[in-house]
Amino acid sequence: MTVTLRPGTLEGEIAAIPSKSDLHRLMIAAWLAGMDIDTLPVISDDIAATRDCLQRNAVCNCRESGSTLRFLLPVMAALCRTITFTGEGRLPERPMQPLVDLLREHGCTVSREKLPITISGQLQPGNFALPGDISSQYVTGLLFALPLLNGNSEITLTSPLESRGYVDMTLRTLRKFNVVINETAHGFAVPGGQTYLPPGGTLMPEGDWSNAAFWLAANALGSGIRVTGLDEGSAQPDRAIAGLLKNCGDMDASQCPDLVPIIAVVMALTPGDRLAPAGRHEITNAARLRIKESDRLHAMAVNLNALGADVTELPDGLIIRGRPSLRGGEVDSFGDHRIAMAMAIAALMCEQEVTLQGAQAVRKSYPAFWEDYFKMRNEK
Repeated sequence: MTVTLRPGTLEGEIAAIPSKSDLHRLMIAAWLAGMDIDTLPVISDDIAATRDCLQRNAVCNCRESGSTLRFLLPVMAALCRTITFTGEGRLPERPMQPLVDLLREHGCTVSREKLPITISGQLQPGNFALPGDISSQYVTGLLFALPLLNGNSEITLTSPLESRGYVDMTLRTLRKFNVVINETAHGFAVPGGQTYLPPGGTLMPEGDWSNAAFWLAANALGSGIRVTGLDEGSAQPDRAIAGLLKNCGDMDASQCPDLVPIIAVVMALTPGDRLAPAGRHEITNAARLRIKESDRLHAMAVNLNALGADVTELPDGLIIRGRPSLRGGEVDSFGDHRIAMAMAIAALMCEQEVTLQGAQAVRKSYPAFWEDYFKMRNEK
């Protein structure tokens, strides 16, 4: 799908869509508590993948959802299910070795390190040691699974935990379902033999800061969008967007890597302020973005430079010299929802129109993005 995007602003009111990160967690916990997960909204391809894997779990097609795969592998191992996990897009290329190694060390048979993967055998309790700077999704998957085992376990982090906010989201969800996790100096102590219990009332996912970030960034560049339904007290790491937009100097991406594409756009259009007097901005600690739905560092450098920006790609980040506007031109989503949405916001500040290839990538997290975008657009 190709879309043509013209300069202008976005004006209007929009309700934040439900948080994809929150929905993954609520859906898995509700299923483990024996609840009807069909009452939860299926807002995107990723959430549909989690629902389908839970409802038809002889073969789990995770589509392109890393959360689905990394959360459910240890859960199904804890339940002693023999299951084959498959995936699409770049998911079969994304690393799984640390989690696979842990499952093998604790009693499971795992066919290989990358998709398709077949697991069998009963996950056994014990000490699960892993680096904290690889993927918080591994930690979340273990936190869901280990309470189900017949003995106590520990998760030991051998390096500082990155994307800590996503683990905090998991801990909040577990508490809702009466699951006890104890934090330690180096990780988490997990009592075994626990039962997930349905919480009282209706399960309501939070509004999504990750996708709202694109609208908030548009506001920082001159648009006037009122975004409703966001919880200022949320544990979502991408709540950091509010502070980053107020102080768009440099960015340490270790705790909120998903914000890098849209922050890169804002930096490219910020020629100078008190934090970056020469308009020079730097994004650091972002090497993990190379193994997302696309190589996001490369994709953003290529796309922004194609529009007339000044971006230098580093092994773990970007150097961006901001300009008042961009030229326009042709860009590609690289099959990545966050790249597509970031380019849509960049196009507002271009002097000429932008042609975006692969615009359908937004279906992964925000299928109604283009409908909302064009509904609010005011052309120059």
